Amino acid sequence: MADVFELDARLAGDTHRLARWPLCELLLMDDARYPWLILVPRIVGARELIDLDEADRIQLWQEIDAASLALRDAFAPDKLNIGALGNVVPQLHMHVIARYQHDDAWPGPVWGAHPRSPRDAGAREAIVARLLPTLPRFAFEEFP
Repeated sequence: MADVFELDARLAGDTHRLARWPLCELLLMDDARYPWLILVPRIVGARELIDLDEADRIQLWQEIDAASLALRDAFAPDKLNIGALGNVVPQLHMHVIARYQHDDAWPGPVWGAHPRSPRDAGAREAIVARLLPTLPRFAFEEFP
């Protein structure tokens, strides 16, 4: 096991980096059907929430709250889905997904409903421009 954090290659291939928050890498899932954020704690070897110490679990929930508020404020979804599965990608990561009653997978989960539909560059720029102003400004680095 490496002693330096590395983002799982599958997550890196399916997402775009938005920011580095105090604990997590904040990623935008590259699926045009949903405003979908993924938070990955930069804790080497973390696979489960119980792998984080108490302070990191508290920080993770604060960052999940921040991502949830940003999605709600930017996109006014009917529902927010928050989940951690890790069956395919074992690296601990949390999904925060804005859902709508008219979306392709409603009311079921988004996983396995259909293949990922990547955004073109223009659509990605538009969603990032809409989302960034709603993100909290606690010491983080943006990745345009």
